[in-house]
This record gives sequence, structure tokens and C-alpha cells, in this order.
Amino acid sequence: MAIIEIEGLAKSYRVYQKREGLGASVAGLFRREYRLVEAVRGIDLSVERGEFLAFLGPNGAGKTTTLKLLSGVINPTRGTARVMGHVPWRRENAYRRRFALVMGQKNQLWWDLPAAESFRLHQQIYRIEPARFERTRDELTEMLSVGHLLGQPVRELSLGERMKMELVAALLHSPEVLFLDEPTIGLDVVAQHKIQLFLREYQAERKTTILLTSHYMKDVAALCRRVVIIARGRLIYDGSLEGIVDRFGGEKIVTLQLANGKAPVDLARYGEPLPALPPRAKLRVQREVVSEVLGRLLAEYPVHDVSVEDPPLEDVIAAVFAGVEGNDEL
Repeated sequence: MAIIEIEGLAKSYRVYQKREGLGASVAGLFRREYRLVEAVRGIDLSVERGEFLAFLGPNGAGKTTTLKLLSGVINPTRGTARVMGHVPWRRENAYRRRFALVMGQKNQLWWDLPAAESFRLHQQIYRIEPARFERTRDELTEMLSVGHLLGQPVRELSLGERMKMELVAALLHSPEVLFLDEPTIGLDVVAQHKIQLFLREYQAERKTTILLTSHYMKDVAALCRRVVIIARGRLIYDGSLEGIVDRFGGEKIVTLQLANGKAPVDLARYGEPLPALPPRAKLRVQREVVSEVLGRLLAEYPVHDVSVEDPPLEDVIAAVFAGVEGNDEL
């Protein structure tokens, strides 16, 4: 059963165009010029209960706008959406108590107070029973290893520690749906990994439906089976991670281990040479000619070993984004 249903969801803004110069500023007081920005341009999407879905796209693609629409922060220009049977922008209290939104670049904790005080405020806002509140708080802080930091002012915490506290605050009322917007942005590799482990364990245990936006492919690969790519406000892909490579990755990476210990100098005849240390040689080859190229390489060079792999997921996604930016039809 779908817990999130979206049909034709769109959001546009009128943005004031301010010109340079004093004269233009004075003229702008009487006659203003605007341009229309279509942040989201008609998205159709259905998410099943308990899914962990990744929302990918270049900057300005409409990812954060979509999460704001689904959480009721802003109203749509047109289209419909239902989350757990609720229309988000009606902002019903019954809906607010069933979801949470975490934005990596926004703080919901009081900066000068210990996180424990903000947690108590959340308890009152969401009307969480004291016994349940303490049990949930203790479970979450133990999972994230931040129990010893509860009495420390938030401003004194590291970025990774603050993000862990933000997650605790968002999950105190046990939401059924969790929207995560860049939760690991700016974190070091260790902090990213710990938050990935926490989210994977928490989602597996609670079966919470999670929508994640992230520019870190390691987040997506570690957590999500289903991926949605949005570009210029439109949904251009909905499927598995592997399907992205199959659909958009038109190349393969061929690696040769040469028996004579020497690297060939004319690999450009077969594809795009890539950096590699002898006796290895590596090149990028179009998918449709891999078999032909392998046959010619094996016939010409003393090859000890060979491997054919898909390009790194980051490279495929970057190519997809670059192609979208250069496509005026979107």
C-alpha cells in the first residue's frame, strides 16, 4: 500500500529581477520585473510503506522543494499529494505528529542550550508520554553514542555530533515518515559512516518510510534500493541503482594485466586511456564494442589477466547531471 502518493505536483515562484545602478533601483520602486522559476514541474510518484528512497539531482533540480511540499512547509502551484492519507499543506496536527523533516543545513535545536533541553521541548510539542519519551531518547542516544553529550550546549558540539542530535530530536516522536535533506553534508568520512549505520539499523528495525536527498553516492549505495532522479523539476528516472548504470552508463572500464610487464603506448586506438601503473593498463570503452575490443587486445598483447567493469556510480551520475544541464528540452 502506498504511503506517499503524488500526482502532477508543481511549484513555481515569481522572482524579482533587480538591476544594477541607482536609477534602476529607483525605477524598481514603481515598476518591477519578475521572472518565473519552475522549481517542480509536474511530478508523479508513489512510495510504499517502509521504503528507503533516494532523491538525486543536481543543485536546483527541485529535490528540497519537493520535500518541503511533502512536509507542508510550502504550498504547491498545482497538483496533489497525500502522505499517510493527509494533504501536507493543510498542516493538520494529526499529520505533523506522524512525520519528521531533517535538513542538514538547518538547525532545529536551541544553539545555546543543551540538547537535552530541546528534547524536553519536543516532548511537550508532540505530547509524548514521559516514560515513552525517556525510553526513546535513551535508545536513540545509545544507538548514536551521544548520551554523554546531552548536557553540553549545542554550540559546543562538533558538526557530526550536532547532526546526530538533530536525528534524535526528529525521531523522538517515532514518525512513520522521515524526510532527510542532505543529512551528512559537510561531515567527515567517519561521521558519515556512523550516520549511515544508524539510519540503516533504525529503518530496518522500525520500518520507517524514508526519503533521502544526498550528493554523496556512498549514502545512497549504503542505504537505498530505489532511486529517483529529478532534474529541472521533472522526474527522469525511477528504479534501482544498478538500473542507472544500465540506462545511462554507455561505457565499460577494461583493465589489463600485461604478462611482459610493459604498458602499451597506443591504447587510444581502442578507447580512452585511463591512468594506471604498469604492468596494468586501463581504458574506457563504449559498451557496444567491448567484445570486439577485447578480442583485438588479446590478439595483440600478452595479457595475463583482464577485467571488465561498470564505471564508478559517481561518474555515471555526474554524466547524467551534465547531460541534463545541457538539454534545453527539459
